[in-house]
Amino acid sequence: MALQDKLDELARLKEQAKLGGGVRRIEQQHARGKLTARERIERLVDPGTFRELDAFVQHRATDFGLADQRYLGDAVVTGYARINGRLVFLFSQDFTVFGGSLSEAVATKVCKVMDLAMKNGAPVVGLNDSGGARIQEGVLSLAGYGDIFLRNVMSSGVIPQISVILGPCAGGAVYSPALTDFVFMTEGTGQMYITGPDVIKAVTGEEVTHEELGGALSHASRSGVAHFAIAGEEECLRQVARLLSFLPQNNAEDPPRLEPTDDPDREAEDLPVIVPDDPNRPYDMKEVVQRIVDHGDFMEVQERFAPNIVVGLARMAGRPVGIVGQQPMFLAGVIDIDSSVKCARFVRFCDAFNIPIITFVDVPGFMPGTSQEYGGIIRHGAKMLYAYAEATVAKISVITRKAYGGAYDVMSSKHLRGDVNYAWPGAEIAVMGADAAVNIVFREQIARAEDPEATRRALIADYQQKFNNPYAAAARGYIDDIIDPRQTRSYINAGLDMLEGKRDTNPPKKHGNIPL
Repeated sequence: MALQDKLDELARLKEQAKLGGGVRRIEQQHARGKLTARERIERLVDPGTFRELDAFVQHRATDFGLADQRYLGDAVVTGYARINGRLVFLFSQDFTVFGGSLSEAVATKVCKVMDLAMKNGAPVVGLNDSGGARIQEGVLSLAGYGDIFLRNVMSSGVIPQISVILGPCAGGAVYSPALTDFVFMTEGTGQMYITGPDVIKAVTGEEVTHEELGGALSHASRSGVAHFAIAGEEECLRQVARLLSFLPQNNAEDPPRLEPTDDPDREAEDLPVIVPDDPNRPYDMKEVVQRIVDHGDFMEVQERFAPNIVVGLARMAGRPVGIVGQQPMFLAGVIDIDSSVKCARFVRFCDAFNIPIITFVDVPGFMPGTSQEYGGIIRHGAKMLYAYAEATVAKISVITRKAYGGAYDVMSSKHLRGDVNYAWPGAEIAVMGADAAVNIVFREQIARAEDPEATRRALIADYQQKFNNPYAAAARGYIDDIIDPRQTRSYINAGLDMLEGKRDTNPPKKHGNIPL
């Protein structure tokens, strides 16, 4: 066969591979409101940069009539590309081929790109749309999942891993996304669950729809499994690219710093107005964050889950930073079980990938109540303590209003190796608020007084003057400086510049034992 004939045959096979399960199934995919595996990659990566691997791989099964049903590439498209000019490895499950089910061949392809990502120190993005394990291949498909899980674990903290749920993801298949750093889900089409509605009804009698059980909104607001729930595949993929723009390629690199286009010393004149003097009045911590970070650009993570704490990514003078802060708009910003887990995981991610952590503190304490105690608030709250204490990246905190009790310690305090700790002049740092403290400490004195209420008010005023201010903590060096709120951005940027060369270590050990 002449070379041109061979090239023509190659071109024909590549075109055949691009059709996946065929035109009819592609049309069915589009009718469901979903893009194909290749269309998703095209929308995500820089134009013309995708290079496919293993396009000619086929499944090896011969039972159940599969010998006569072979498709080039099987049920996944794999390869590498550029996103914002930076190398990324990808796999995109093809629902048009056997419902995107995982075969031995599919697992081998996925593992290959994951191995290449580790060798090259580059992120890996998985676009998930699959019916799960390929039943006809039995234990081979289960072994394939195990091989992928192992790589997820070995890659954790070494390269960023992002999962995008664009269709069904059920059974054992959900554990690979759960092991990755961030999970995106599309509203209305992305679904994740261990057991489906039919099994639940058969076992428990409970009736629930696919969307109620495992839809994007359920996982974004109730389970916390999804970090982002986004309407529409194209917008979802745009947000994946946006997230990657904040992240380093691997744990040995610093995050990508942009040329600053927002004055590092810019003042925020309305910050003192946003935060009320009354410690019981709510305000939106996101407004504080947006006025301090570059151009107000804040990419919030897990926005719908545990909204009493805010976490996300932003830039300060072009430098990516992780943001953590209480949200007084919800539950007064109290720390509960869900917010503890949300915060701890985000802090550990930032620490793993050299992203400085900026913490805004306005916390009344830990959530009281039997449901929290029985649910393990002690264990879960300890995760936050562990994460902040373990982190060796630059850590800067700003107490905007109050920091009461053990929650003061948790929030990047000097005692957990906080590097720079600021407070605004109205900050209150105490075991508890004045009312509660006086009622406990001076209970008998108030009861014996001729005018108990007047005595109580006088004691509260005295307590507030002595303790409900940042100066006692500053006198001990626990607060490095008390600053004008309007100059917060300048102080944070100066602190980050000073900490640019920070080196901190933890004792040699195999690994710690975080209270899971």
